[in-house]
Parts: sequence; structure tokens; C-alpha cells
Amino acid sequence: MPETVPGQDAAAPAGRELQDAFLHADQAERRWNLLVLGVVGFIILFVSATSFRFALSPPSNVETIVPASLHVRGEFVEENLGTVLNSDGSATVRFVAEQFAFVPSCLMVPAGRTVTFRTTTPDVIHGMLIQGSNANTMIVPGYVSQIATRFDTPGTYAMPCHEFCGVGHHAMWGSVHVVRLSDWPRAGHAPVACAPH
Repeated sequence: MPETVPGQDAAAPAGRELQDAFLHADQAERRWNLLVLGVVGFIILFVSATSFRFALSPPSNVETIVPASLHVRGEFVEENLGTVLNSDGSATVRFVAEQFAFVPSCLMVPAGRTVTFRTTTPDVIHGMLIQGSNANTMIVPGYVSQIATRFDTPGTYAMPCHEFCGVGHHAMWGSVHVVRLSDWPRAGHAPVACAPH
């Protein structure tokens, strides 16, 4: 055991050895440390940038609308709501989600055709999920939500709101009534909706 001089700390040489070993770390180890710090920094920067970008505009059909004038003018006035057959054979459905109802609450669509749903809301965030299909989207105030799907089997499909929108959320249900094109009502160019069941 080495002799200690009075007044000298016995742990000092061991501490200096550790400090010297740390300062003289292998260059490869330092490069790995810098690489790992760079990768972690890049991941943090990437996640922050994409989060900020998607907070500014939702990653879907980004089309804005003024919620306050929704029922007064434009695409979503009451006489435009419902289903319209397009010249290419597809159908476009327009409806509004409000606390606590879909307007209209029963939507009629043709079987075997591409159906594009266009919807918006004047109040709070809602959701649309058509059971038995791939139609599922959020409905956000100030934006038009759009989703396309196809129904090959005639029948009635439930359409609940799947985003909590307030105390009446549990009662916010609509339905999609799929009919054969031969059973489609002849209404000229006016939108078609069905009576709620």
C-alpha cells in the first residue's frame, strides 16, 4: 500500500486516474457517442416538425369552410344535402354533423357505385363511422371531410358518431340505406335522402 503524506487525500490519486481515463477515451467511442446523440437529436427534431405541421393542417382532404355561414350559403345549405348521382355513375353525398344529429340522418346511396361522402360541422369535433365498410373519418369545424367508399350489398348500415361531442353523443346515430340503382328514386338533379327508420 502506498504511503500517504499527512494532509493528502488518499482517494485523490484514484479520482485523478478515473478523470484521466475519461479524458483519454478512445476516439471510436467518442465518434459513436456523437453519432448516437446526432440520431436522437434528428428523431426529436423530425417528430417535433411533423407534429407542428400536422397541427396546422390535418393530413386529409384539406378544404376549409366558414362554420358560421354553413347553413346560409355554399355547398352545405339544406337544399344541397343528400345524395346526387354524378354523370360518371358515381354518387356524392353531402351532410352536416351537428350536436347531436347528422342532417339528414338517413342517407340513400346506390349499390355497386363509388360513393363520395362530403361532410362538415358548425360546432364541435364529430366522427363518422359506417359500420360494415371502410368509411371512417373525423369531422372537424372549419374543414370539409371527404371519404370515398363502395357498397356492393344493398341494406341499411349504421352510422354512429365515434368522437365524443357532448352529453347527447350517445344518441348521435345516422344510417346509410344502400339500394339497387333500379330502385333509385327519380328526382331529377335534386339531392335524395331517405326517411329515417
